[in-house]
Amino acid sequence: MNEHRCWYLWKGRIHRARPMREREPMSFIARLREDIENVRQHDPAARGAIEIALNYSGMHAIWAHRLTHKLWQKDETKALARTLSQFARFLTGVEIHPGATIGRRFFIDHGMGIVIGETAEVGDDVMLYHGVTLGGRSLEKVKRHPTIGDRVTIGAGAKVLGPVVIGADSAIGANAVVVHDHPADSIITGIPAKHRPRTPEKKKPLVDAVEYIDPAMWI
Repeated sequence: MNEHRCWYLWKGRIHRARPMREREPMSFIARLREDIENVRQHDPAARGAIEIALNYSGMHAIWAHRLTHKLWQKDETKALARTLSQFARFLTGVEIHPGATIGRRFFIDHGMGIVIGETAEVGDDVMLYHGVTLGGRSLEKVKRHPTIGDRVTIGAGAKVLGPVVIGADSAIGANAVVVHDHPADSIITGIPAKHRPRTPEKKKPLVDAVEYIDPAMWI
């Protein structure tokens, strides 16, 4: 999203999303509060703000990525960005390349074994479970990692590979291997993954608005 606009599949058509840099800026404290509240909304085990801030490794990885992503924007600090990202990987078990573009209210549950590649683009309100890979399928220096639309949930162990587009409000089942584009409002399961429409009956507003009844989402 840094130098071009991302095109998400949205409600059966292509929807143009604003680049991250055009979104309204938030203060540092406001962003931290938003992150902590987001954890509360997604994890029924979450309690006080201090406990969340100290003990959620997925959130620590996201905070580290915000710093390294900012450093990645300048050639003279790219090496520092990579070094800090590797240190964060060591501490959290989550590997996010500094070049990856990630939206607001991103939540990583359990926070182990996540890999997000350099050219990956992740929208707002996305949730990843442990063991997810947003990986590449090319050795060329091109857009080679996935684009994930807003409000997508990706189940444990799922692999999304290549410059594929996952439409907004979709769910990817546990251990799925995704190598093709899929439209908005899809439930995506299997190896290789196939999709079917996500009907209102396939979700329920309990912990969050995108909790899916589909057995493929059970962890």
